[in-house]
Amino acid sequence: MTGGSKGIGRAVVSRFLRAGYPVATCARSAADLTALTTELTADVPGAVLHTLPADLSQYEDCARFAAFVLGLGLPVEILVNNAGAFIPGRLQDEPLDGSQLRQMLAVNMLSAYDVTLPLLPGLIAQGRGHIFTICSTASITAYPNGGSYGIAKHALLGFTKNLREELKPSGVRVTAVLPGPTLTASWEGVDLPTDRFVQSEDVADVVFSAYSLSPQAVIEEILIRPQAR
Repeated sequence: MTGGSKGIGRAVVSRFLRAGYPVATCARSAADLTALTTELTADVPGAVLHTLPADLSQYEDCARFAAFVLGLGLPVEILVNNAGAFIPGRLQDEPLDGSQLRQMLAVNMLSAYDVTLPLLPGLIAQGRGHIFTICSTASITAYPNGGSYGIAKHALLGFTKNLREELKPSGVRVTAVLPGPTLTASWEGVDLPTDRFVQSEDVADVVFSAYSLSPQAVIEEILIRPQAR
């Protein structure tokens, strides 16, 4: 699980720990990971949570996290690519050197690519597993202030679709999750009622439910929007 200290990532980590699964996750802040471990192991007696501080906008940290997961010596049953960041704005206002696009691609799309690839040989060899990418409604809809973030999220969905097609014969399932506005730290300070947001726990429950299907079935895409949008 990447980006597991807050929001959707935290909710997914909590959901799988409560179901009795050991979980490995990462985040940029070591302090946030320490707080996560303290709180969740108190809430879920017997929970096994492995954490590693890592900035997944950097290839070296992606490789380090993948190696950390493999080094645990446990079969990888599920991978949730959740690391991401959002910088709003129009393309015409972005730096001319393309630095904002590269930044958005690095954290929102290349992080998933760079963590997934080292784990694929083991998943394919065991003939099972489930890969989730947390995309966005911005993966299918262009927004006026979406800028490079929208490009990166479209690319992440494309990566997920290609991965699904290639892994069909292997027994490894692939699912894209496309939440609309979700009540996370990214929306702090916004003056909107809570019913205009999806709850992080709802996204986590959907991920767990999709994973819980029989190996003969896969939900390829999950689109979640607020009921009162």
